[in-house]
Parts: sequence; structure tokens; C-alpha cells
Amino acid sequence: MAKRAENEQPQKAFGWAARDPSGILSPFHFSRRENGDDDVTVKIHYCGICHSDLHSLKNEWGFTKYPILPGHEIVGFVTAVGSSVHKFKVGDRVGVGVIVGSCQTCDICEQSLENYCPNVIFTYNSTDHDGTNTYGGYSDMIVVHQRFVLQFPENLPSDAGAPLLCAGITVYSPMKYYGMTEPGKHLGVAGLGGLGHIAVKIGKAFGLKVTVISTSPKKEDEAINKLGADAFVLSSDPAKLKAAVNTMDYIIDTIAAVHPLAPLLSLLKMDGKLVTLGLPEKPLELPIFPLVLGRKLVGGSDIGGMKETQEMLDFCAKHNITADIELISVDNINMAMERLAESDVKYRFVIDIANSLSPS
Repeated sequence: MAKRAENEQPQKAFGWAARDPSGILSPFHFSRRENGDDDVTVKIHYCGICHSDLHSLKNEWGFTKYPILPGHEIVGFVTAVGSSVHKFKVGDRVGVGVIVGSCQTCDICEQSLENYCPNVIFTYNSTDHDGTNTYGGYSDMIVVHQRFVLQFPENLPSDAGAPLLCAGITVYSPMKYYGMTEPGKHLGVAGLGGLGHIAVKIGKAFGLKVTVISTSPKKEDEAINKLGADAFVLSSDPAKLKAAVNTMDYIIDTIAAVHPLAPLLSLLKMDGKLVTLGLPEKPLELPIFPLVLGRKLVGGSDIGGMKETQEMLDFCAKHNITADIELISVDNINMAMERLAESDVKYRFVIDIANSLSPS
């Protein structure tokens, strides 16, 4: 059983946490470990709100450990470094994403795929090497092993750049791994939310033709005129769905709710690839006939390793890709969670930690 770290560590910290499946967040005093030889201490300035934060707060996946303090899209400034840290120095602007630890020795870690390590340690709701629970970025500071700290490119804004640390790498990694980067190919993006809107931007930066697939007709203007998508398919309209059958080379499925896969598979050409990124709380039904008859592939992907995450940040900096955000104070965090549950955000909430979080 994990140890409690509210008061047993040397460094006092403060944030907002939930104590039960209501998911209601409130002020929370706890502690962090001292900065070790390989550690970097970060004063947090901004933290994005991910849909997985909401799932975790309400224990919708069934493995939440309370109290839970979410947040894995963290940008801040280094305040201390250990004696073995040479890549970072005090004053550097850095990022911390979804993971803060792994075994660092297995074959997977040696391939810089730390996120798939059997002993991966997540930024929150996980058990650290010392047996304590990990607490995330809805807090004033964090201590992280240097391997899991990222250099934040100079021209990326801290607030709108923060969601790239989860949403950005979550869509970038499968595009690279599954070969969805060939200019001129046709990419469908299912769902236009926190992940989807960044998938559109990254897809266009790779030179792809990008079509947004959504059940909401209100998303068409946003997709084409605001985000630069080439086309829009209203999947709730059978005629428009039929017109797009067999037209796409790839689909990135970012939908976090339970939804049918058959309509998406019908949009793929022969040898098309559907990669699912959302994490619905219940299993999805996978029809086999479309796969067999079209030699199609359904795959999945989970963020990326540290090397690839840094690559993604540098790519986004080069192409001026950021998230479209709504900046909030920590006092509005529960309202933001309610709105997120209703998909009422364009497209990512980011908490202004530095200017709104103060112990009480």
C-alpha cells in the first residue's frame, strides 16, 4: 500500500485535491521530497486540465487513490537542481508531462519509450519509488527526476503550450509511429476537442489533407475557418457520412465517450489505419468484417517517451503550434470540470497557477 505524503516529506507544498468520487477539488496541504542529486525542482506557473483528470477525479476507471491531486500538463521554472543535473539550471523554463518515473533499465526504457515501461510512474495517482503517492500539477511546485523534465522551447508560450505536454504528444506519437506523415495523404480527425484540435494543427504541419469528423454541425465553421481543416464530415448525417466512405488514409479517433467504430472504419480506404486515443469507461464494439474485407488496421497509442515528447515540443515550436485555451484561476477549477464534462470548452482549460494559487 502506498504511503501517505501529505506531511511526511521535507518540502511543504500546496494545491487542490479531491478526497472522494464526487471529484470536488478543494485546497490541500501536502509535502514533496527534497531535491535529490538527479532531481529538478519546478515552481509551477501553468497547468492544463486534461479529460483524464476528470475521469480520475471521479474514479471512472476504477483505480483512483484518494486524495488525488491531478495535473500533468505542467510548465514552470527551475528553482533547484541536484549535483548530477547538467541539462537544466535554476531559472530555466521547463515542462513536466504525464510521467515522472520508470525503471530506466528495461528494454523499453532503453528505447526511450518510458511511457510503456511496466513500472512507469505517472505524475499523479501513482506510487513513487519511495512508496508515496504522486501528486500532480494543480499545485505550487513539484520535484521530478531530470530524465522526465523537458526543455520548453523559447518561442512557445507557457500557457497555450502547456497542453502540448499531454494532448500534443498523444496525437503526435501515433502519427509518427503509424506513418501518418506523408504529405498529401488524407487524415480524418474524429472529435474536435482538446486532442482533436491539436491533431488538426499537427496534421496540417505534416502536409496532410485533414478532415474533421464530428456529430456536431456547430464544429464545421471552427474546424475549417479557425483551425484550418480542409473538410468536415457530419457523422450524424447519413448522407454526408456516405459521401465520405473510402476516402481517408488514416483516422485519429480522439473521442473519449463510448461510440461506434463501424462508421469510422467505413471512411477508410483499403489499407487504412484507425488509431484510437480516447479512453471511454466502457469497451467499444469492434466489427471485424470491415477490417478483413479492407485489410484495415485498428491500433492504439499512449502519449510518448521523453525523447519523442521533446521532439514534439520542438516541432510545435517550429510550426507555431499551440493549444487554443481558456485561462482560469484555480478558484474556478470545479466550474471548469463541470464544463469539461459537458464538452463546453474551446479547447483546453489551463490553470494560471502562479497568479491564483495561494495557501489558505
